[in-house]
Amino acid sequence: MAALTTLLPVFFMLALGWASHQFGWVSPESKAGANSVIFDLLFPIMIFNLMASADLDMGVMPIVGYVFVMYLLAMLVVGPLTARFTGPERAHFSKYLLSTHEGGNVALPLYLSIVGASSNTVIFDLAGTFTCFVVIPIMIARESAKGTSAADIVRGIVTSPFIIAVVAGLILNLTGLYGLILASPFGSAWSATISMVTSPIVGLILFCLGYDLTVDKDSLAPILRLGAVRLAWSLLIVLGFFLLFNARMADHEFLMAVLIYFACPTGFGMTPLLYPLYKDNREAGFTSAFMSLYIVVTLIAYTLVVLLVA
Repeated sequence: MAALTTLLPVFFMLALGWASHQFGWVSPESKAGANSVIFDLLFPIMIFNLMASADLDMGVMPIVGYVFVMYLLAMLVVGPLTARFTGPERAHFSKYLLSTHEGGNVALPLYLSIVGASSNTVIFDLAGTFTCFVVIPIMIARESAKGTSAADIVRGIVTSPFIIAVVAGLILNLTGLYGLILASPFGSAWSATISMVTSPIVGLILFCLGYDLTVDKDSLAPILRLGAVRLAWSLLIVLGFFLLFNARMADHEFLMAVLIYFACPTGFGMTPLLYPLYKDNREAGFTSAFMSLYIVVTLIAYTLVVLLVA
């Protein structure tokens, strides 16, 4: 029942988005407006809060650094090398789908359903957050700005809402100002405001994923091939944990965190980032289908952990 409690809302919002498209309940223009609200307004606020409130414990930095390097290799090396196998016509965006894992909305609740309370998966999310909201926006800005001057590219990067949100959040975090804000009489009001702003984000992202969801015979095979590459790379990440952090992997709870987290789909936050790279709506549909279908891998992994490890 724990898995159902976690995943039913995910599938419901996907199904609602799909049905809204199929039956014309929401027009493409309205859906594009929802994308704009997420991408241009709400997401930067959430990123700012994540960066400002992150626990930057130096003791976990080797793990964060390892996961971050593996995400970089996925995008810069694995994606291009496997493009002929996964589909060269989608290589301009499919490489990004090999990196990051959805921690907060899939891995964390599934993991907590087994262990009760732990922050293990949050360690991995630090690398995923930096990859998704700093590195990837910069890479996409460069790719989508081909033909423009270097000055315009730099200007577009430094004025990006994502980059501004990350930098501002880190400044408040490292200076301790964010902690002072939360500890002040204004802290509870600020927390309530952030909660109000960010609570609709995941639901809207899932709705848009479902809206774009299209699986046809031409896209199913590439989706499965890309999924096989992502699964193989995730298994390699897990193997690296055994080699580099063997003492931590001896901890039963940490082992389960690794196994569940790295079986999760691409981070939902990737969805709005990739839109500048799409050539048509079919490519958005491919991304939606890939992320939705990969949840099957997550369910299998979660079941095996419950039966064999927990």
